Amino acid sequence: MIKDLFAEKKQLLSFEVFPPKKEDEFANAFAVLDSLAVLQPDFISVTYGAGGSKSKKTVEIASYIQNQLHIMALAHMTCVGSKKEDIDAVTAQLKEVHVNHVLALRGDRPSYMSDEQFDSRHFSHAADLITYLKGETDLHIAGACYPEKHYEAADLESDLLHLKEKCDAGAEFLITQLFFDNEAFYKFLEKSRNAGITLPVCAGIMPITSAKQLGTTVSLSGSAVPKQLADIIATYGDDPADMRKAGIDYAIRQILDLKAHHADGIHIYTMNKPKVAQEIVSAIQ
Repeated sequence: MIKDLFAEKKQLLSFEVFPPKKEDEFANAFAVLDSLAVLQPDFISVTYGAGGSKSKKTVEIASYIQNQLHIMALAHMTCVGSKKEDIDAVTAQLKEVHVNHVLALRGDRPSYMSDEQFDSRHFSHAADLITYLKGETDLHIAGACYPEKHYEAADLESDLLHLKEKCDAGAEFLITQLFFDNEAFYKFLEKSRNAGITLPVCAGIMPITSAKQLGTTVSLSGSAVPKQLADIIATYGDDPADMRKAGIDYAIRQILDLKAHHADGIHIYTMNKPKVAQEIVSAIQ
């Protein structure tokens, strides 16, 4: 089980991948996973489409990780657009392929959801999903956390109260939203420990390899951009090769600092780019 690895190892290394959008892209997706497996991660997480739109693809990719690569798979599971029977169907699929770890998320509101649908959803928060899964399945569950608070939260203190609910509901470890400022992560850890949250926390790192990627990432995650990273974009943003190198170097420095501060784990948002992951891993070992 993933939770046991935190006691066995000094620091965990893990990756996130996403399922392909089209059926004919699966061959490349498996090639990406084969390349990542060479780096010997402790687990690989697989994202889940809005409202469960890619749940079958998530299960298929997670099954390949678990059963072909023999690496623990962590299947994302969102509930914002799901009824209990939808969650039951996915958990049955996961059980059939022997995937027993999920990252329980509320998920972002799909564009097709009306206000009425959103307000009457079966699972209001990720903590509700965790409670349901703990009562109905044997799954091992991870939760998400937000060093700079969830974008809907009034402040970090109220966000930590919701995070404590996830932990009390049965989450076994946590993975952060991506962040670019390690100091924000360290302050979050201090405050979360003071709030009674003691679970291991994997720090989520996304290497920024293009100026466009940063803009998209910030708009989706709400993560702050430190001056050092903004300066990198200003200096190298118009040169793709230099921007790629500078962005990877920034991620490497982030990770080395996190390792020096004894982070429980490093979770790299690979964006299905194994070469970027390979460059980072070779530099941090």
